[in-house]
Amino acid sequence: MILSTTPQIEGHTIREYKGIVTGETIIGANMFKDLFAGIRDIVGGRAGAYEKVLAEAKNTSMMEMMERAQAMGANAIVGIDIDYETIGANGSMLMVATSGTAVVI
Repeated sequence: MILSTTPQIEGHTIREYKGIVTGETIIGANMFKDLFAGIRDIVGGRAGAYEKVLAEAKNTSMMEMMERAQAMGANAIVGIDIDYETIGANGSMLMVATSGTAVVI
């Protein structure tokens, strides 16, 4: 499946628009990861534990969106948008939501 943040795919004609597809993932942040990320923020550097969780959540959300597009008979998704939000008490959960338009090229 071809994925693109642009509204079209260069070199391909969109033959059919199937509709909007989405994917959502909500992941709880581990208390120990929060502690070590806070320490790392104080001393500088990257918070590798959070980066790994973010990547996992994004990939899960994208896979869910692709599965929904395939179920509609699409072979590409255009106009993809990825949003990251913290939710829950004190931002204890991370939500990644993806959306796009399922198309046939």
